[in-house]
Amino acid sequence: MSHRPSANSDAPTSNPHHGFLAAAVRVVTGLTLVSRFAGLARELTTVYIFGATAVGSAFAAAFAIPNLFRRLFGEGALSAAFLPEYTALRKADPARADALASLTLRWLLLITGSITLVIELALVATLLLGGASDPERRLSLLLIIVMLPMMPMVCVTAILGGMLQVHGKFGPPAAAPIILNLFMIAAGAFYFLAPGADDTAREASRTLAAYLIGAAAVAASLAQVAWSLLALRGHARFPRDTAIARDSARAMFSRFIPVVVGMGTLQLNTLLDTVIAMWPVWVGPTLLGYAYPLDESSNVILTNVARLYQFPLGVFGIAVATAVFPLLSLTAGEPDKFTDTLRRGVRLSLFIGLPASAGLAVVAPDMIGALFGLGSKGYQEADIARAASVLVAFAPGVWAYALNHVLTRAFYARQDTRTPMRVALAMVALNLTLNWTLIWFAREAGLAWATSSAAIVQCGVLILILRKRFDIHALDRETLRAIVRLTLTTLLMAGAVLGALALTSKLIHTLAPDLSAWSRHALRMGVGAGVGVASYAGLSFLLRVPELRWLAQRAPKGAGNGAMSGMDLG
Repeated sequence: MSHRPSANSDAPTSNPHHGFLAAAVRVVTGLTLVSRFAGLARELTTVYIFGATAVGSAFAAAFAIPNLFRRLFGEGALSAAFLPEYTALRKADPARADALASLTLRWLLLITGSITLVIELALVATLLLGGASDPERRLSLLLIIVMLPMMPMVCVTAILGGMLQVHGKFGPPAAAPIILNLFMIAAGAFYFLAPGADDTAREASRTLAAYLIGAAAVAASLAQVAWSLLALRGHARFPRDTAIARDSARAMFSRFIPVVVGMGTLQLNTLLDTVIAMWPVWVGPTLLGYAYPLDESSNVILTNVARLYQFPLGVFGIAVATAVFPLLSLTAGEPDKFTDTLRRGVRLSLFIGLPASAGLAVVAPDMIGALFGLGSKGYQEADIARAASVLVAFAPGVWAYALNHVLTRAFYARQDTRTPMRVALAMVALNLTLNWTLIWFAREAGLAWATSSAAIVQCGVLILILRKRFDIHALDRETLRAIVRLTLTTLLMAGAVLGALALTSKLIHTLAPDLSAWSRHALRMGVGAGVGVASYAGLSFLLRVPELRWLAQRAPKGAGNGAMSGMDLG
């Protein structure tokens, strides 16, 4: 028998978890929006410092490595294995929950600290033995050495953030990335204060800025740990004696490795993209005697553009998954409530994911030109064209990236970590195959098309397995009707944006033919974004799209139980 709530999913409901989910999504989305704008400012700072240069590619690769471990060990795999166990213990035995948290953090620091030390020693040995005589390769390795110590700290911050969410405090972990962005922006100001008088001086300033921004990122990771511990004060303890939590820890760590692979698909694919894009810097300009289709600018273009598609994903897509995971864990033993919560997560993800995919594809050239192409600094016209093709390729997968976060967490909440792992391994293989095939036809855009395609396939596979394995129909009839409605709304929005952009171009040609290229891009991007948001919101209201109403739903006072009761969401 499939698990279908008896009430119409669009109708008002007394389930308090709906209100908690909406409230948590609003808090996480609001603070993440601030963080993402700060992150966009950080990204623009690095774009105008490094441009589409080898220094930019080296910095992007060095920054990506500790963040990969954060997503895998911190907010990804370990958090997904830790959170259900911690949530259950908070309800049954708070002392054991505290002991589990203490033990987990100790092992996390030990493991990530050891990995950091081993990698650092290997890189230093490579440099001392002359394995990086090429200046660009040497710079890349040195930047990794500077920034890798972030890894243990960002992983600890992610676990502390998961603990805060279980205690109903979604605000502090969502705000933590703002600290990192502000530190890096402040360090980047050096370059603009002392840009140098000629090309040689500017290159030296650019390299020094890379080291300063990298060191600022490490300092920020320490500040994030302090911020999270301060927010947890009075809610959790970290006892020295953790013996009572050893059984729980063993159960958690037994699920950890499958979760690393299961949740890390997008991160592993991103790492593979980085290695392939950095090939000209790390290895050379040829592959098996053939000219390599990518160049030294490929990685920085790929990384900068990835930040743009990650903006809506991080602001809303991951916010839904972050908010829904504790509720899925809490209702894992109540099939109807679990399925109802999952369907809400799916529909809320698509409510933003679908228009985000369409919007990014439609305004891609103007968004790249306006954000990355200001004057002689940043991207030039050829770089803008390359970056726009990458964004168009990433865009179709935005809704799938968001949905995969929700679907994967549904498996983890049911204590099934191996199924997402097997699916993820298949998707990594698919992505790698598409990577090596498509780069010869579409250069760095081929990497983006591979990532999008793998994400969409993964989404379909996870939905099918949920139905067969657990008899959970994530896409019941009502949900499918909602998807059709959201798709229609998205298409109407895209049509309105295309019409507005065509009209804007005609007006510019008639009224302001001498307008600079950057001003044209900026004006068209502003018009496209404004029309897109206004038309989608207006159509959602006129068509009475339920998801819009769900986001305004309030959590009833006094509702809930266990770890989520009394949640302040602050």
